[in-house]
Amino acid sequence: MNRDALKRVAPVCFGLMLSSVVQAELKPISDSEMEQVTGQAMMAVDIDGTPEHRYTRVTMGLDAEIQTNIDTVALGDTGDGSDVLVSQLSLGHISTDATQVQLNGQTYAVNEIVPFEASNPYFELAEENGDIVGFRMGFGQARGTLSGDFESFSGNLGIKLEDSSGNVSDAQLYDASGNATNTRASYIGLNDAATDCTAGVQCAPLTNLKTLDIGADNGDGTVSPTEDFFISFQKAPVSWASNATGGTAVDAAAGVYLNIPTSMQMDLTTLQNGISRARTEYIDRGVGLF
Repeated sequence: MNRDALKRVAPVCFGLMLSSVVQAELKPISDSEMEQVTGQAMMAVDIDGTPEHRYTRVTMGLDAEIQTNIDTVALGDTGDGSDVLVSQLSLGHISTDATQVQLNGQTYAVNEIVPFEASNPYFELAEENGDIVGFRMGFGQARGTLSGDFESFSGNLGIKLEDSSGNVSDAQLYDASGNATNTRASYIGLNDAATDCTAGVQCAPLTNLKTLDIGADNGDGTVSPTEDFFISFQKAPVSWASNATGGTAVDAAAGVYLNIPTSMQMDLTTLQNGISRARTEYIDRGVGLF
């Protein structure tokens, strides 16, 4: 899609949005009345970069609390595999302990929904010499649990691992053959020469991590919202700007890229034993979601 095509599509989308607005008579108000009015734009458009490398972002001023379940998500399927393949994907969960302090610092009664919190959703286009080469969707802020069985993963998981000597480092993703990669990974382990995923040495399947904590660690079991939770699609490599002040740009390869900033740190024993899944359904269907 080029810029001319985008110009043709934009008025149509704008017209559709206007068509849903309730018609009402407009009346002038005085300057003093105007001074009493406060508010926030429903939508903001930002353009950055150069004519050769341009980024256009549309941000919506919305807050959302989500608890949703999806049976299967397969993205970037080329017949011989998928960039992202996850079954039983869930955002948010259901409380099973009224005394447990959740990621947002609150407690919830048993059977009460603990929502995934998101605000300021946006979508962004990356252009190169007038051609769209990338598209991403994300939230200005996000916090909560993400559950699922990741059989294939492309992107970044912000997990830290502690080795047997107590040293902490960023975890490394590996493919089915045990090669370090950020594309179509199925294992996670230490970034170390001794790591052998096929033998289960310092490594475990991604499916061991049934629930991920999304957010920035506060050091007390709670998290602050993260600003870089997004999914993107590229037909060529794209460097996406971080939303965090002073944050590092995220370099995404061609294909699908899922950026999941977690607050999780664990030792190798925990990794290999696995993280159990949070409850995400009210009815026990015998598939491990209850």
